[in-house]
Amino acid sequence: MGRRLTALDGLRLVAALAVCLYHYAGRGGPVTAAWGGDPRTLFPALRPVAVYGCLGVELFFVISGFVICLSSWGRTVGAFARSRVSRLFPAYWVAVVLVTAVFLVVRFPGERPAPASDILANLTMSQSGLGAHRVLGVCWTLWIEAKFYLLWAVAVVWRGVTYRRALAFGWLWLAAVVLTGGLKSQPLVDQLLIPQYAPFFIGGLALHLVHRFGGAPQTWGLVGAAFLVGQYQDVQSSTGNGRTHLGIIIADLMAFLLVAGVALGWFDWAKWRWLTTAGALTYPFYLIHEHLGWVAVRELRLRAGLPDAAVLPLTVAVMLALAWLLHRWVEQPLGPWLKRALARMPARLPAEPVPEPRPVEPQKPEPEPVHSAR
Repeated sequence: MGRRLTALDGLRLVAALAVCLYHYAGRGGPVTAAWGGDPRTLFPALRPVAVYGCLGVELFFVISGFVICLSSWGRTVGAFARSRVSRLFPAYWVAVVLVTAVFLVVRFPGERPAPASDILANLTMSQSGLGAHRVLGVCWTLWIEAKFYLLWAVAVVWRGVTYRRALAFGWLWLAAVVLTGGLKSQPLVDQLLIPQYAPFFIGGLALHLVHRFGGAPQTWGLVGAAFLVGQYQDVQSSTGNGRTHLGIIIADLMAFLLVAGVALGWFDWAKWRWLTTAGALTYPFYLIHEHLGWVAVRELRLRAGLPDAAVLPLTVAVMLALAWLLHRWVEQPLGPWLKRALARMPARLPAEPVPEPRPVEPQKPEPEPVHSAR
């Protein structure tokens, strides 16, 4: 289990580039102000693929289930929490500040800096739960991830990750999603169980069990059940904008098959060092590519006068370069520092001082009552 699965790093980048393609060429909305028109009509050859790019998020979640199960094995809840906080927050904080600063300087149609209170709320990564304005459009997925981490930590990690506990967690979570699916009004259930995306996390952690212990009927059964439930949820929520039922099912199946390939060792031959670098760039690239990419597209078209066919790949290259800077100068120094700082925090809260008992003064005997004679 000590060797790095470099193929997973490559899959991370594939998922991030798929989402990026969707944001640049597979949707309308604010990106039309950057292109001067709907990119789906500007890039008709890309449209059939780009509209499915949003499903790269599902691939991310399958990978996340695999990686979280792997990385939490043998760790305490405290160690697990420190690893997640130090991994996610440094680049995230800088990305929030950077995007806010850019939109304070650059006037982009339809994009205004969020109120100061909302920006501060964004620094907690809980803005989706609070209902605050999202500075980073993609951060809704981080909120989904955070809820998965919490469920996993409370249900499994605090007792120690084992095969039986991980498998039971997956089956019980999937059963809860199915059994509560018929509720008409379920905001609390949606928040806690994450029914739309839970099957993808569950499939990922089951595939890690396959990787670690080999395939068993109950493990492969969980993988299959997670896919069947997940594709149904996706078809219900993602159909439209040129996406068909069959296309969504195929995209979800590919997400499961690719991670299954990693679990079974099909991609063990992929040991190129650049894959590790690609995996390291994925998270900062994912954070900044959407809003800053729109600004880059507009500037390259209007100021540099480049043709659209050149602007698209150049923008992706610029975002990857910026992601490398964030990784090199933010994640690499601040991540380990934050992890060490958190490790120095006391594991237990200090006990409240017990007040010393006051000395008890000896009581004087009360005088006998005097009764008046009659």
